[in-house]
Amino acid sequence: MRIQPGERVLLLGESGAGKSTFLHALAGVVGDDEGEAEGALFVDGELPAAHRGRTGLVIQDPDSQVILERVGDDIAFGCENLGVPRDEIWRRVHHSLEQVGLNVALDRNTSALSGGQKQRLALAGVLAMQPGLIVLDEPTANLDPEGVTEVRDAVIRVAESTGATIVVVEHRVSVWSDVVDRVVVLAAGGGAIADGSPFDVLSRQGEELAARGVWIPQFPPPRPQRTVRPAQQTLLSTHELGVGRSTRAIAHPHDLSIPSSHALAITGPNGSGKSTLALTLGGLLAPVSGAVVASPTLAAGAGEHPIRWKSRELLTRIGTVFQDPEHQLLTSTVRSELEVGPRALKLNDAEVDARVDELLTRLRLDRLANANPFTLSGGEKRRLSVATSLATRPRMLVLDEPTFGQDSRTWSELLALLARLVDDGSTVVAVSHDLEFVNALADSTVTLT
Repeated sequence: MRIQPGERVLLLGESGAGKSTFLHALAGVVGDDEGEAEGALFVDGELPAAHRGRTGLVIQDPDSQVILERVGDDIAFGCENLGVPRDEIWRRVHHSLEQVGLNVALDRNTSALSGGQKQRLALAGVLAMQPGLIVLDEPTANLDPEGVTEVRDAVIRVAESTGATIVVVEHRVSVWSDVVDRVVVLAAGGGAIADGSPFDVLSRQGEELAARGVWIPQFPPPRPQRTVRPAQQTLLSTHELGVGRSTRAIAHPHDLSIPSSHALAITGPNGSGKSTLALTLGGLLAPVSGAVVASPTLAAGAGEHPIRWKSRELLTRIGTVFQDPEHQLLTSTVRSELEVGPRALKLNDAEVDARVDELLTRLRLDRLANANPFTLSGGEKRRLSVATSLATRPRMLVLDEPTFGQDSRTWSELLALLARLVDDGSTVVAVSHDLEFVNALADSTVTLT
């Protein structure tokens, strides 16, 4: 494959096809002493490692790209390493913040940013470096709809003004198809199964690609038929609730009543407190004000306040899937990761094996059972994090961006799995910017502002 200067390339492929690895190779941060490589890859006729300052990489996990404590310093870091004059650095910092729509003070603590805001921060740091090649790994995955447009348009404006080459990985084709010159689809076993203009690839090969898990707007993935159920008893409720990560509340959802056998979606713009609310409902973060109260059915003798429950008590009552799947990976293999919860419940070996085998198969992780969880693709890590919570069969499941990194096939399968859980009596609370997912699953929606 040859990518010409100034080209804008959308890189597609099913989950686990190697898209992120290819971007890392272009940026010169894979190979040599890390990983394995065969064949040849050149940027401007040289090995990618020789052009690290000329290539800007926005990785899939924005947390891993935050370096310094303050927003302004973090954006300036790359420019400082390139030896850009001080006055020019801060001009670029202000300009890149404006480009990506991150409206926070330069001295804002980076740890206080939401996941979506960190994604904008990572992009701002790359744009400030003014690289000749910009490679982006799902840069809009955790952004609200307005943020998706802002970030995409910021990238295109930089490309138009500087002539930079763009290679972007994104599962949602419709976001980028109108602004790229070329679409390349990677095959799971290696090589490319399509390479051409967006029209040629998406129109002429759309049906075939959709069957392989590529998001093709004309061929939407199937959605499960939900069972209509009568109103159920309240499983979890909140009273005058205020949530935050310090003593200051950043969101006030106040009084919520979440029934059993119900799917609740939490939506709203980046930074509105969705993840914080999810952690509070999951019994992992204390309310700033008010209370989260479990019904006697959910508490099952553990007391009415989930924040006071021990970890083993949470296992069968409320399972939580974090926004960043790496934050809950504990072991060295996928199989042993799935065994952690069941073994904490002291289940016998036969029951542990049965639960793990079922989840490996249902979430397409069986071929990765002996792999190190940290070597999985972003989409595979997300499915693993969901599976670890399902392994203990909690009555209520709280998920933060559960469809992040999924191709259309695994998205549909994950949606069907969650719908089946709800229909069988479980409660699902999902934070999501994925409106298709929300519309297909949610029985009710809470929107934070």
